[in-house]
Amino acid sequence: MRKTLTVIWNSLLMALDELRVNKLRTFLSLFGVTIGIFCIIGVLATVQSLESSIKNDLSDLGSSTIYIQTWPWGGGDEKEFPWWKYMKRPQPKYEELKPIQERSQYARAAAFLLFNRSNVEFKESMLTNVVWYGATEDFNQIQEVKIEYGRYLSASEFASGAPVLVMGYENAVKLFDKAEYALDKVVEISGRLVTVVGVMKKQGQSMVGGWDFDNIIIVPFNFCRQVVDQRSAERFLLVGGKPGVPLEAFKDELRGIMRSVRKLKPTEDDNFALNDVTSSTKSLEGFFANVNIGGFVIGGFSLIVGLFGIANIMFVTVKERTSQIGLKKAIGAKKSTILTEFLMESSFLCIIGGLIGLLLVFLITLGLSAALPFKVGLSPGIIALGLGISISVGLLAGIIPAWTAAKLDPVVAIRS
Repeated sequence: MRKTLTVIWNSLLMALDELRVNKLRTFLSLFGVTIGIFCIIGVLATVQSLESSIKNDLSDLGSSTIYIQTWPWGGGDEKEFPWWKYMKRPQPKYEELKPIQERSQYARAAAFLLFNRSNVEFKESMLTNVVWYGATEDFNQIQEVKIEYGRYLSASEFASGAPVLVMGYENAVKLFDKAEYALDKVVEISGRLVTVVGVMKKQGQSMVGGWDFDNIIIVPFNFCRQVVDQRSAERFLLVGGKPGVPLEAFKDELRGIMRSVRKLKPTEDDNFALNDVTSSTKSLEGFFANVNIGGFVIGGFSLIVGLFGIANIMFVTVKERTSQIGLKKAIGAKKSTILTEFLMESSFLCIIGGLIGLLLVFLITLGLSAALPFKVGLSPGIIALGLGISISVGLLAGIIPAWTAAKLDPVVAIRS
């Protein structure tokens, strides 16, 4: 064990000495490894952070939640996405909510929502084109609405259609300067006076849009239906599944209920869409995998250049230390010891190049985190991968020079 540590220590000292004595030559050779690690780890860190951010945003939409709508999510060519058929589909109706609540064995809650846009006014201030939802009572059981100030809508307010609302944090700030000032204020929406009873917690910018709770307003559905023409407003059903229920089984049950409610014949296609976030997540995984492959390919070319550069350094080093190698072998150093020393030295040189690459990536992530709407970071797994690649390149670059050094005849080596 002590001998092994001595070999490792000596190899590290020789690598540092090589870097000190031949700064420019060593730096130029390490540059390929540095750029290769920078490309691979930089792409992986950015993609992993972006993927994590998008998946978190999608999970906020509900991993076990089904959106019953007219149009399916996503797109494609005309064969995969026959939009002309979807345009003819009927919009979901409020009357379709009760059959789902009564018949579904897998649903824990269901809600109906109206989607609308209008101006919101308070005295001389006005917000234009604000998104607001008219929701039924169980909406908060499916999609949690976190309240920062005040309270959420009560059961009696949902039932009576009371003129009350819960406002998004950013809307409250824009209209009242401070979010807490919005409580109990009376605002005007579509010609109706409505009281603010709650302000939602600030959630920040989302990569996928989603509910965007910071910039919306929620009112009771029975109030919304008095103000909005349901025939022109966008509307949909939201159904949350019970824990542990397979998503496909849940969708199949809802499909059967909706087909029964709409009296569709067995030969007729569905005239509704059952959307969920799982399908979106799967398509994103394929996209991110392709981006990662691109990063590996670009970085791989740089690593190949770096590999040959390190190999060149090691060949020169073997030649410069030929007499020294001969002396070591003459006093009893084994081939394996010489081989290990040069392989370790080559690996240490590549590790130095890899660490410089990781440092550059870290500095870049600081800038990207400030500029992008999501945080870019280096995970321990990515750092370990970068160091692993560096060590592998070092071993590959040093194997032939190390073997050449280990085979030297000690007499010939000393004379040289």
